[in-house]
Amino acid sequence: MTKRYIPFVLAAAACSQPPVDEVIDPPDGAWRLTWQDEFDGAANTAPDKAKWHYDIGGHGWGNQQLEFNTDRLSNAHLDGDGHLVITALREAYGGNQYTSARIRTQGLLDQRYGRFEARIKLPKGAGIWPAFWLLGSNLPTAGWPDCGELDIMEQRGSEPAVIHGSAHGPGYSGANPKTARFVGQGAFTDDFHDFAIEWWPGEVHWFVDGQHYHAIRAVDMPAGQRWVFDDTAMFIILDVAVGGWFGGEVDDSVFPQSMIIDHVRVYEGAL
Repeated sequence: MTKRYIPFVLAAAACSQPPVDEVIDPPDGAWRLTWQDEFDGAANTAPDKAKWHYDIGGHGWGNQQLEFNTDRLSNAHLDGDGHLVITALREAYGGNQYTSARIRTQGLLDQRYGRFEARIKLPKGAGIWPAFWLLGSNLPTAGWPDCGELDIMEQRGSEPAVIHGSAHGPGYSGANPKTARFVGQGAFTDDFHDFAIEWWPGEVHWFVDGQHYHAIRAVDMPAGQRWVFDDTAMFIILDVAVGGWFGGEVDDSVFPQSMIIDHVRVYEGAL
């Protein structure tokens, strides 16, 4: 990932690295729900504006992405059955040849620490890049990567059985994040799956369908890499990118492709 500020968020990214062999267990603790969106609105309506903002534009998002993100219902809408549908389309729009949507909770839900989870059915096809991720709420003042970024889930559509979970910060960003891959027993495009992190002071843990596969800790940071995940609250982003350095070469025959989100829930630690 390359740095950009347009004007408030960065596109998610991750590198392919082998799964972690030994993952430090997360702390024990109960969770209390603090925020949720179950997407229970009427069919063909927009996401709740009290919970989500749109990012609009087609400038590449710092990753050479090819889509123009819009606020149109054709790119992001509720289906009437309790789901949010984010759809990437092959169409000329705003000087780009693809459209999609990217939404964020910045200023509406910003939380430091807790469990962030979503139940999602992923799209597929070469060049499709879905993501569920967090950015530090101090981005406007700290900049990226000092604000920190936690990629809870992202995937290359050309690798439908692989999930990437990553952290970006000063000294470990762009093509050098702290990252791991989770390889499923089948494609994540065939059904809904649960993606989550548990974020505690000094540590972050990644899960797929309840399986713990990746962790980072402040105490393990080497020289030249600064832990920033205790510095600020973070906000949520959901998007489906097209192409870019992570998404790769695009297969135009796969469009349209949709990421279907059943729910997003946020918890805080409960004593």
